[in-house]
Amino acid sequence: MNDIVLQSLDRGLLTITMNRPDRRNALNVEMTQGLVAAARRAAEDHEVRAVLLKGAGGTFCVGGDVKSMAAGHAPLPFEAKRANLRRGMEVSRLLHQMPKPVVAQLDGAAAGAGLSIALSCDLRVASASVKITTAFAKVGFSGDYGGTYFLTQMLGSAKARELYLLSPVLTAQEALALGMVSKVVDDGEVETAAHELAMSLAQGPSVTLGYIKTNINNAETMSLEACFDAEAIHHTRCSDTDDHKEAAKAFIEKRKPAFQGH
Repeated sequence: MNDIVLQSLDRGLLTITMNRPDRRNALNVEMTQGLVAAARRAAEDHEVRAVLLKGAGGTFCVGGDVKSMAAGHAPLPFEAKRANLRRGMEVSRLLHQMPKPVVAQLDGAAAGAGLSIALSCDLRVASASVKITTAFAKVGFSGDYGGTYFLTQMLGSAKARELYLLSPVLTAQEALALGMVSKVVDDGEVETAAHELAMSLAQGPSVTLGYIKTNINNAETMSLEACFDAEAIHHTRCSDTDDHKEAAKAFIEKRKPAFQGH
């Protein structure tokens, strides 16, 4: 843990906060290391049932620290630069693949690698004034942190090409219309709305939510038959959970179920 990436666990919800508000949470080496560590903790810690990812100071993340990139540090060999970048990109893979729901709170701006990381999450709650853009082409980059993968899966190849090649700045409502964000709320309500949504998932049937996410991830790459086989295994596993039995009992008793996550 470090003071650039904050972690807070409350009732199964791990809140991860990017904490460079003076630089609009631009990614530097320390932040990427902290994000990977936090995502790995979220994936591996059995006390964590859901994740909320946010930025401090009213901005999600503007992407890589371009100012730092232009500072003229001693050049590294291509292989070292590639390895360093790939190591940091693990945060997007971990958030996307972990069998736990992840919510991103988007306010201020989500751009470049910041947008890529947001797209790796399962749900995105956006403030009304947030600005969303791929940004890469405008600074001479092709894109990292999985954004081209996530946008293509989410919106299709044609729209992904448009958003990467032309790099328009989208409003929250434009992003909502495309399906890039899950909901839009007033600026003053985004923190509460994102937290409430993430906490509701943290208090949900965690085994079931994990298998739902796994099923959908499987559908991105696996054959129909393989997906069917996995669905049958996962569905049967869920039928044995205490949470399923509690939900069935609550349905009969016409009350809200109290899930325990197992």
